[in-house]
Amino acid sequence: MRDPATALGKQIRNSQKDDLREVIGVVADALHDGVDKEAPTTVYWPMLVANFYGKPDVFEFPLRNVTFSIRSPRAGSEGLMNEIRRAVWSVEPNLPLAEVNTVNYYYTRAMARYSFTLVMLAVAGGMALFLGIVGLYGVIAYSVSQRRREIGIRMALGAGKSAILNMIIGQGIKLVLIGVAIGLAGALGLTRFLSGLLYGVKPGDPLTLVATSALLMAVALLASYLPARQAAKVDPMVALRHD
Repeated sequence: MRDPATALGKQIRNSQKDDLREVIGVVADALHDGVDKEAPTTVYWPMLVANFYGKPDVFEFPLRNVTFSIRSPRAGSEGLMNEIRRAVWSVEPNLPLAEVNTVNYYYTRAMARYSFTLVMLAVAGGMALFLGIVGLYGVIAYSVSQRRREIGIRMALGAGKSAILNMIIGQGIKLVLIGVAIGLAGALGLTRFLSGLLYGVKPGDPLTLVATSALLMAVALLASYLPARQAAKVDPMVALRHD
């Protein structure tokens, strides 16, 4: 619902035979089916209610268990658990406490399969990035070695080290810009297949794409700088004698 306030004061019912009941509040989405799934449509009815499910003699909604949520910076600690047990047993000594877990426990369990898949994808992505760095460095280093005579001539004609650095780095950045453009186009076309593994992030999230592109540009700059620095140290006389 776009504006939850518009629901206040409206009347709803469970079936055509039930009495109409007024909406007195709207709560945030509750992810009952797991954090990786959309929140289902949920209605919270009073515990004591007449004419429910079309049965005039039904006056209560019996619950055999009650769940309490406790917020504390000591969540998960044994000391807090002991205090909770003492507080509950001081009211009812025979009341058992079952399934006592932190929210993080349920979150981790719900996302375990997706987390494993994303970790594997992250490892594969990291390997691809590493191979890209090595490949880019190798291509630029090989290009510099093939153009050693040209670099020597440029330096003999007055080109400074900064000019050589800018030339080599510029070529590396140009290659990466082409690669990033192709990669972004492919990502926008393929990320819809990964939408089921994402939570809280859209497949075409601009921030993610910009951050990834910036990382690749930074890596390309580093991979281009090392061969460029070596090229700027070339002795023009040695380069000109290079066959």
